[in-house]
Amino acid sequence: MGRKSSLTPEQWVEIERRHLVDGESVRSLAKEFSVDEAAIRRKINPQKSADEKSAKSLRELADAKLSADKAVREISAEISALPISRQQIVSDLAQKLMNISGHLASAAEYGAATAHRLSGIAHMKVSEIDDAKPLDQAGIETLKGIAVLTKMANESSEIAVNLLTANKETVKELNKPRDPSTDVRRVELVPMDDNGAD
Repeated sequence: MGRKSSLTPEQWVEIERRHLVDGESVRSLAKEFSVDEAAIRRKINPQKSADEKSAKSLRELADAKLSADKAVREISAEISALPISRQQIVSDLAQKLMNISGHLASAAEYGAATAHRLSGIAHMKVSEIDDAKPLDQAGIETLKGIAVLTKMANESSEIAVNLLTANKETVKELNKPRDPSTDVRRVELVPMDDNGAD
């Protein structure tokens, strides 16, 4: 294991910004912060992400943002060429799609909570079955109740499961260990159509 860095996470962020954004040399930064040039190169290589498990480097993310910003400008230009009444329709449709996405996420959360509760109740009902006579009249009635509760729990979780399936990459991101130097992670859910596909 390497020697612990004498620099704070904030100082590393400053070094990274000044090198990648402002174009300052690794040599001058190493001298100013009293750290090896090699350590800086390992830490802030623009071709690698800070988290080795991340799919994209800072440069790739910057390029992707540039492309996305360009696409937004092009779409905005197309929309502004429309008559005002049609611009309003586009705006209303976009808002509706955002609302649907938000409602789906809420429905998934409520459905998952309902599935959890119903599964818990079904689990408690299992203890009512007599192990010596599981298929007597009382046992059969209890098993029917458990089957109904389990089916309802599975159905309640369907929206959540579909949403998680559509957002596999987001779920992976949420399950990554947190980086203590940057405690904020931004994720975006992908809206699904009525069939549960993204």
